[in-house]
Amino acid sequence: MFGNRDRLANYDPNTFRKKIRAVTWLVLCAFFLLIARVWYLQVVRGDNLRQRSENNRIRIQEIKPLRGLIVDTRGDILVDNQPSFDISIIPEISKDIVDVLNRLTNLCDWAGDGLSLEKAFLKFGKTFAPVKVARNIGRDKLAVVETNSLDLPGVGIDVVPVREYIYGEMMAHLLGYVGEVTALELEGSAFSAYRGDDIVGKYGIEKYLDGFLKGRSGGEQVEVDAVGRRLNVLGRIEPVSGYNVVLNVDSDLQKVCWDAFLEEAGTAIVMDPRTGAVTAMISRPSFDPNLFNRGISGENWKNLTSNPLCPLQNKAISGQYPPGSTYKLIVAAAALEEGLITEKTQISCDGTYQMGDRTFRCWKKGGHGTVDLHRAIVESCDVYFYHLGDMLGVDKLAKYAERFGFGSKTGVSLPGEKDGLVPTKGWKLRRFRKPWQRGETTSLSIGQGFSLVTPLQLLRAYCALANGGTLYKPRLVKRIETADGQMIEEFPPESEGMIPISKEHIDILKYALWGAVNEPHGTGGELKRKEKDVCGKTGTSQVISLREDDEGQKGEIRYRFRDHALFVCFAPYENPVVAVIVIVEHGGHGGSVSATIARRIVDGYFRLAQERHMR
Repeated sequence: MFGNRDRLANYDPNTFRKKIRAVTWLVLCAFFLLIARVWYLQVVRGDNLRQRSENNRIRIQEIKPLRGLIVDTRGDILVDNQPSFDISIIPEISKDIVDVLNRLTNLCDWAGDGLSLEKAFLKFGKTFAPVKVARNIGRDKLAVVETNSLDLPGVGIDVVPVREYIYGEMMAHLLGYVGEVTALELEGSAFSAYRGDDIVGKYGIEKYLDGFLKGRSGGEQVEVDAVGRRLNVLGRIEPVSGYNVVLNVDSDLQKVCWDAFLEEAGTAIVMDPRTGAVTAMISRPSFDPNLFNRGISGENWKNLTSNPLCPLQNKAISGQYPPGSTYKLIVAAAALEEGLITEKTQISCDGTYQMGDRTFRCWKKGGHGTVDLHRAIVESCDVYFYHLGDMLGVDKLAKYAERFGFGSKTGVSLPGEKDGLVPTKGWKLRRFRKPWQRGETTSLSIGQGFSLVTPLQLLRAYCALANGGTLYKPRLVKRIETADGQMIEEFPPESEGMIPISKEHIDILKYALWGAVNEPHGTGGELKRKEKDVCGKTGTSQVISLREDDEGQKGEIRYRFRDHALFVCFAPYENPVVAVIVIVEHGGHGGSVSATIARRIVDGYFRLAQERHMR
């Protein structure tokens, strides 16, 4: 006991005090650091952390709107919406994104391209923003993902609408297709209101009227748990569906045109000459627009873009062809209006026309003999129109062609329309730095040479002849309305002026077109019906020029060098109600190929009209 007292007696209190002070300072420093950390978290980073905490508990989910329906003139649905299931992942909740994606790949038995690793890493600083990693999954994979949701933190299923193109290839070039907006598009002002995963129209009516069809997104404020499962909906703003688009197109008539073509490549258009309403338009070969709904595969895209018959091109508005003998009506109209000829003017055709040291041939070896204007159109005498072209000259002929609507877009409600080409002396000098040659007008007078038209331009010109002279703007869209039928906008017939030809001369040309179908030796005899009600004109446009000794070898010419076959017609002769153009690419002679297809379409049109009248 005395030994312990001695040890305490020898202990220096100052040493103890120093240790106490050191411990006190240590505690104070630790407390200060704790206070500083709390201040930093509460004051400096408070807003950010509160937002992250809120994001961890409450998520804003976008609700995609339904795109408007597209229906035909009788109300039949052409484009509808169907539910589709997408997989999204929230990076912050998933933590190990690669591990979660690997689990998904194994569970769903994807080959590796079903999930987008690249997109999953593109967080853009929004770690709680869902990122799409798979689209349009099947119901079997949906069940697998839902069943294993506890092992897939941050993974969610979104139900989104997807387009259904009911008629597939038959309507593809008219209706178009949709796709996800691209980064390049988002850089433009036209897409300032869009987000990175929005669906937009890419082609056809879907693109042209995207602003009406797209609708407005809604949203939900959703409370979730730690693994992202929905617990409660705190608020909701309903999406607004897009407007419905009603077309002038008749789906039954569209099918008639589609079936009439069989396997040929080309285009057919049906128009009402009284109003300019486009009631059918096909382009072949075509493609299935449903392939584009949720992203087309690389293999399918390669097959479409490498096809030499260009299935992605709408030949009705962007195909540009020499008009061939269908152009003779414009030459005849110009010569009549300029007073260079009358309907009784006769010209002798021996099968050739000499221009300097060059000989131009008529399609009929040996010639047609002496013919007047009526017979020249009925039998499509080339020599007669060689003379008329030489009388007119290229610039005067160009003036009339432009007044018939050639050389400029028609303004139809579709993207991608081409201008065609009406050549002049000035055009050639600018384009080739060479003067116009007289022989080039000779070729131009039968629709060859530099002249190019789109099928829609050519049909519109013939519609003007059919209706007495009014050049109508082609109308695909009839009206735009809300889901409950309230009118938003209507598109009535729109005249773009009169063609530069008198009624007397129009009647002369119409009668000649009637004769081309219904009189002996007419080139359009394939369209002769028992009613004798069709007026029409054949055309054969050269792809390459043949020497005279090559003519007998046409069957051996490679497909891509064969002539295009054209036929344009309207019916009935008095008060026409329908006009049709058919162009078969590399099809040969218009009277035997295109006229056969046009016959099927005209017969189908009147059959449908009769059936509906009897109902």
